[in-house]
Amino acid sequence: LKLMPDYDSIAASYDELHGEEQLNKLLIIKKNIRIGKKIRILDVGCGTGISSDFDCFVVGIDPSFRLLKYNNHLKIMGVAEKLPLKDNSFDYAISITSIHNFSNIAQSIDEMKRVGKKNFVFSVLKKSRKFDIIRQAIENNFKIKEEIEEEKDMIYLCYKT
Repeated sequence: LKLMPDYDSIAASYDELHGEEQLNKLLIIKKNIRIGKKIRILDVGCGTGISSDFDCFVVGIDPSFRLLKYNNHLKIMGVAEKLPLKDNSFDYAISITSIHNFSNIAQSIDEMKRVGKKNFVFSVLKKSRKFDIIRQAIENNFKIKEEIEEEKDMIYLCYKT
């Protein structure tokens, strides 16, 4: 499986390069969703774990072994297109600025929908050439409760209908 771009090569400096921007998105998301201690979150494309920093049970999944080495949260090495998890096992499935890197957008959305019970958060890079495809896939699979425009991303708070 080829990572796009090669996150293994920038793993050591990822947080330095993207940490502040990822933390900003995380703060926006935390302000807009309700998270209690008993909530279970799946963070798809979790990388170094910045986006996994919630005060509840969180599991991250990412295909980059090197990024995961910097992740201090519970994590699994794997891909969004084939999540090794049970149906409806998470209260939230989130993906923060990673969906444009997935090899199959539709399949990854189907998988997140399968393992998520009801609530979903997608932060999508506005300048991605796949932006329209991703937005359409989100609209086709979920009810968008709120759209929040961030500097580089559109954040979609969604639920299963």
